[in-house]
Amino acid sequence: MAIELQQQLRLQQQLVMTPQLQMAIKLLQLSRLELAEMIRQEIESNPTLEEPTETGANEITQVETPESQTTQEVTIDDKLDNFLDWQNYIDEYNSTGRIHFESEKKEAADLEAFTTNRTSLSDHLRWQLLMAKPDTDEELIGSHIIGNINKYGYLDLGIEEIAVACQTRPEKVEQVLTLMQTFDPPGICASNLVECLLIQVKLLGISDPLVTELILHHLKDLENKRYNAIAKALKTDIDHVVAAVNVLKCLDPRPGDRFNTEESIYITPDVYVLKEGDELIVVLNDDDIPRLQINSYYRRAVRRGEKIEENTKNYLKDRLRSAEWLIKSIHHRRKTIYNVMTSIVKFQRDFFEHGISHLKPMVLRDVAEDISMHESTISRVTNNKYAYTPQGIFELKFFFNSSINCANGETMASASVQEKIREIIDHEPPKKPYSDQLIAEKLAACDINIARRTIAKYREIMGILPSSKRKQF
Repeated sequence: MAIELQQQLRLQQQLVMTPQLQMAIKLLQLSRLELAEMIRQEIESNPTLEEPTETGANEITQVETPESQTTQEVTIDDKLDNFLDWQNYIDEYNSTGRIHFESEKKEAADLEAFTTNRTSLSDHLRWQLLMAKPDTDEELIGSHIIGNINKYGYLDLGIEEIAVACQTRPEKVEQVLTLMQTFDPPGICASNLVECLLIQVKLLGISDPLVTELILHHLKDLENKRYNAIAKALKTDIDHVVAAVNVLKCLDPRPGDRFNTEESIYITPDVYVLKEGDELIVVLNDDDIPRLQINSYYRRAVRRGEKIEENTKNYLKDRLRSAEWLIKSIHHRRKTIYNVMTSIVKFQRDFFEHGISHLKPMVLRDVAEDISMHESTISRVTNNKYAYTPQGIFELKFFFNSSINCANGETMASASVQEKIREIIDHEPPKKPYSDQLIAEKLAACDINIARRTIAKYREIMGILPSSKRKQF
């Protein structure tokens, strides 16, 4: 069989991710902090980009979106020509877009949130150890004990292991450990929960034997609130058991928790929904987001057509093109977020005015069809974006809920059903909390028909205990 070469012409269509489309998609899914960091990196790596020398401080940028101006989704056809009119390009894309700035009176940042470094548990214990004036061996043992205390305040090593590590007698280690168990916070350096609670009872001077008995032998019964079984086993009355339980509630099972140095994450909203009279106004938050423009030196160099080496000229063209794509993508991101939030406000107006009980079922398709964009774009926009509203700060994805069918033919958002369950539990009798079946019956009386298993699932999502563990005496 002969082998020969042949040429054939084929015409086919193929989707190509242009650099501009890739950048636009990347910017859409970035959070506010990630966007600011990305812009900073671009300014450092691209000499044609710079920040304006004079920018308004503490401004909120609001995008004008008149009916005649519509923001179209970036497509693969929206790309640059190989031969650009640099004069027109610079004049067109060096502007910051059709925007204006409004000075809004926002709540100032809470300065109490910015605190100095907190004292760690190790430093707190080491200070108390040194105050006890230990000798060299005791200080070595104490330091080894402190180094093996976990974040909850429990000692992870046994006395024998510490003795081997410090090359000393177990009796010496036990002596130092007993001393350190008197340190603040009460219950520190215990090996388990029982020992932790017993140390606290001893330091508080509580001499009731029933309290000690509950700690030693009935913690499981306490967890499930089987007070009657405890009273029967200890041959005492229920009131005495409840009194002992109230004492135990004052103890701290995790004494090291308050020294944990985990920093709280403060959310800065990407967009504000402000209520002025009967109107809900959507305002973008551009605080701390650098504004970009093209460097005037390179702009003049390109405009005047100055003689530049070929390699330098190609480099400048590449950097200018990248700067254009970035500026355009940032403005596309801002306008898209504005349009998505405006659409959410239109669909969920009752929520913004009356609260979570008025949240309506909504899916990504509803917003996508409203602003003529793809669902995947809406998903990227709502990911890791937050809105400040009259009802609090919410992630944009919060407004998209599955629907629950009601008996009267209407639908209700799942988040609203969860809030209804929370309200029912908040008003239940403490001594006889409602079971999941009873909650389902009360919801049915409000024309909300959901199964008991669904009640249990929603209750677990909200972190609410079952009725047997909510019972109070």
